[in-house]
Amino acid sequence: METVNIAGIMDDSIVDGPGIRVAIFVQGCPRRCEGCHNPESHPFGTGTDMTVDELFERVRRNPLARGVTLSGGEPFSQAGPLTALAKRLKAAGYEVASYTGYTFEQLCAGTDDQRALLGTLDVLVDGEFVLAKRNLDLRFRGSENQRILDVPKSLAAGAAVWYDGERWTGGKTF
Repeated sequence: METVNIAGIMDDSIVDGPGIRVAIFVQGCPRRCEGCHNPESHPFGTGTDMTVDELFERVRRNPLARGVTLSGGEPFSQAGPLTALAKRLKAAGYEVASYTGYTFEQLCAGTDDQRALLGTLDVLVDGEFVLAKRNLDLRFRGSENQRILDVPKSLAAGAAVWYDGERWTGGKTF
């Protein structure tokens, strides 16, 4: 059974995307951005191993959650098992989003597992956190270089397409 090394789970997050969501924070990040708000998630293999089944059932226990956000750490460092989880979540009707320090373009040129995980997502908040570009007024982003992308539209276009829906942007254009 595939496992994911988890730093933590927020069963009713309202800050990791719109609405009530389950936020799954993976353990391990190769990027180690200065000013990261989850530096305890940087070391690999020091979290709690959970199977894809356990994670899926944990999400399903929250009757109010309509979305799931993968965060970290770096979700794309555990792309294989997270792809299996995201497929199950999508089939059950959840919106699936992910934060990543990589850009959409880097993920498109990444590993097979990274491209597979990308293909399961609805929304991607991409780009490393840059402390010098930190802006607390941004919705669901930490620094001005990060983008909120509509993944299906981006994959269809072969280029990054900003998400333009009210749910994630609050009606703002970028």
